[in-house]
Amino acid sequence: MKKNTIQLFDSKQIRSLWDDEAEKWYFSIVDIVAILTESIDSNAYWRKLKQRLKEEGNETVTNCHGLKMPAPDGKMRLTDVADTEQLFRLIEITQ
Repeated sequence: MKKNTIQLFDSKQIRSLWDDEAEKWYFSIVDIVAILTESIDSNAYWRKLKQRLKEEGNETVTNCHGLKMPAPDGKMRLTDVADTEQLFRLIEITQ
């Protein structure tokens, strides 16, 4: 069973999903990017970063996949997600 939730970090929302089968949390990468970069357009920032990392042959980005999560308009939309380990790798790479 998968359960969508909202986590808070410094009063900012991070969409997350618990996957019972995998026994892992998955977090919206765009939400994390928005918090870490304070970017006005975190979607564009993530697309560019993902493109650059793929060109460099980075496997962390390849392992990120999409899951449906609630969007600001309330609809379930596909968004790139990462588990905790993948998020730490992405943060390391971009620092």
